[in-house]
Amino acid sequence: MSNNSVSIRKMTVEDTDNIVKWRNSPDVNINFIYRRPLTREDHLNWIRTKVETGEVAQFIIHSDELGRDVGSVYLRDIDHDYRKAEFGIFIGEECARGHGIGGAAAKLILKYGFEELDLNRIFLRVFARNERAINSYKSAGFVYEGLFRQDVIVDGVKEDVVFMSILKEDYED
Repeated sequence: MSNNSVSIRKMTVEDTDNIVKWRNSPDVNINFIYRRPLTREDHLNWIRTKVETGEVAQFIIHSDELGRDVGSVYLRDIDHDYRKAEFGIFIGEECARGHGIGGAAAKLILKYGFEELDLNRIFLRVFARNERAINSYKSAGFVYEGLFRQDVIVDGVKEDVVFMSILKEDYED
């Protein structure tokens, strides 16, 4: 699937080294609730127990402009009964941040979720302090649902978490 100069493709086992590198980079890790370092074995287990079972649909983001893979976008906890899933994304390559690549990739995964998986609702959680991500999610069509004050304590810091979502009826291709 592609959109202008950004495309996404299904993640494979061959992407493991990049995923581990990206996920463990300090600039990415700081925006995750679960900060434990990701090992190669952890990721291979994730593929076996989540991706291969259909609970997660994970893609690699490729920037045609940069000529390389730059991150990952995914839908997790896919619930076919209630037709919903949680959205996640990270841009692992520093040179790819701030260029709209994440927003373009978000739109592609929304298309996949609504058109291929026939989901009705895609939601996300983001730290309230991450204004850059929140603005990107808004531009992709997500709407603010609420603030969970001090929802998590990460590394001893109480963090507010914003919930956002987009419904199939509000989705525009």
